Amino acid sequence: MKKAGIFATLVLAPLVLAGCQSHAFADYRPLDQAGMWSGSLEEMKKLKPSESEIAQVVTLKSAGNSDDLCIALVSAARAHQHPFSSAAAANSLHNANFTDDQILGFARKDKLESISTEAVMLRLIGLSDPTVQTLLRRRMQGLPTLSSAEIGRLKNTQLSEREIMARVENGVTDAQADAEAAARERSRAHSGTGFSRTRGRRR
Repeated sequence: MKKAGIFATLVLAPLVLAGCQSHAFADYRPLDQAGMWSGSLEEMKKLKPSESEIAQVVTLKSAGNSDDLCIALVSAARAHQHPFSSAAAANSLHNANFTDDQILGFARKDKLESISTEAVMLRLIGLSDPTVQTLLRRRMQGLPTLSSAEIGRLKNTQLSEREIMARVENGVTDAQADAEAAARERSRAHSGTGFSRTRGRRR
């Protein structure tokens, strides 16, 4: 029995050690090939990224994101105790002209995945940056906020940003916004279609 115990220890010890050092021999060459500076590469190594995380960072670099943002995003994922796997979300925000600070702000709240689609849609609708930021801040705080689809529909009925935000702040729901948008669309469709009689001059 004693020999069996010793044998089991000898077999398991290398496996445990391998698990502890799973990222120690990661291949960092893809990061170098993607254009990451040597100083940034050393900073990234301190985070001990896995092979899949390295692939995510390569995706970030290929989209033109900075070294600093790449490192900060991996670090933010570490702070929330999960691997970094949100390169696609970060890239979509980057392509929609969100700043590094804004993207990192979402990541530090661990909202990068959950908020990126709505954030991009709000930008595509054509809202001003202050309005977009207010709406996203409400969403991250868990406050009632209209969906981007309903906001876009209301905007298409010629409601101003101020009028839309007033509805958001008053707690209007998506269902209520949908009903209002439908009513406004019907009103616009019928405007100018009424019969108007042309009177001729009497002789």
